[in-house]
Amino acid sequence: MTDLLAEALAQVPKADQPLSKKDFTSDQEVRWCPGCGDYAILAAVQSFLPELGVRRENIVFVSGIGCSSRFPYYLDTYGMHSIHGRAPAIASGIAASRPDLMVWVVTGDGDALSIGGNHLIHTLRRNMNLTILLFNNRIYGLTKGQYSPTSEHGKITKSSPMGSLENPFNPVSLALGVEATFVARTIDSDRKHLTDVLRQAAAHRGAALVEIFQNCPIFNDDAFEVLKDSGIKDDYLIRLEHGQPIRFGRDASKGVVRAPDATLKVVDVGEVGTEALLVHDAHAENPELAFALSRLTDPTTLDRTPIGVFRSVRRPTYDELMAEQLERARRVAGTGDPAEALTELIAGRDTWTIT
Repeated sequence: MTDLLAEALAQVPKADQPLSKKDFTSDQEVRWCPGCGDYAILAAVQSFLPELGVRRENIVFVSGIGCSSRFPYYLDTYGMHSIHGRAPAIASGIAASRPDLMVWVVTGDGDALSIGGNHLIHTLRRNMNLTILLFNNRIYGLTKGQYSPTSEHGKITKSSPMGSLENPFNPVSLALGVEATFVARTIDSDRKHLTDVLRQAAAHRGAALVEIFQNCPIFNDDAFEVLKDSGIKDDYLIRLEHGQPIRFGRDASKGVVRAPDATLKVVDVGEVGTEALLVHDAHAENPELAFALSRLTDPTTLDRTPIGVFRSVRRPTYDELMAEQLERARRVAGTGDPAEALTELIAGRDTWTIT
């Protein structure tokens, strides 16, 4: 176990004996459409969880409403299939009151970014100690194919027969905009990359958002094909690695530099040299560069799509700050008359007596 993971799980009881994927696989029949990307994500999570060495009874998965939200049924841990869009709020209560639990949220682009947008924003802003897996297939799957908050402009669906008029959310940009302390993106079919990102998210203490590009073969098939096709994906994907120059393309011939107007620009490495390239710093306190990287992607063509960890910084979590505040309250209550101290805490300076 790495030092970061040990710190993140310091209050979570460890398993008495090694666990396996089988230990995290429930007896429920998995019911997703054939070819759904959710299968690959589930298999990756079930295979990854034993690495944590945490008791199954101390892991909780909370989901909202949507295809992805069936996740808790298929994991042999505690879980809750909760209310549409409210999974982050429910999970926040669990994380704040039970530091001995490892809390995960499973949600989709519709569940998290439409009715649940406000809850998602404030969970990240408060830095609750939990990990959010946002499955993004850029469509409403459970309700049969309407455009979602991440569907590209002009998307023709059952609810937009002449094309969607809306500009899509960029979940990574949104998370960075509210200064989430851990923000990453990965792809359902890239098992190695997906598992590595999950590993880093689990080792982070605080709010972690992992956007997972996920295929819906029924209502939005091949939405991310250019990022998966072995023949062309290197021309579209930018793999972010902390401390490394930002390069991509076949033979890493393309790179990212900062333009004179302070925006980011894609260049030919052979023309500018490697020394001119930006070096990725996922631990920078200022999220400016990470945000700029998130804006490189063309939402329609998916050209210049960064994946990996955009930001990973340490900041006190909500439950840590709450525990400190409660401890201060206990110290105040312990001096003098407890009843008087409690009355003073409740009343503060905003009450008065009328005689």
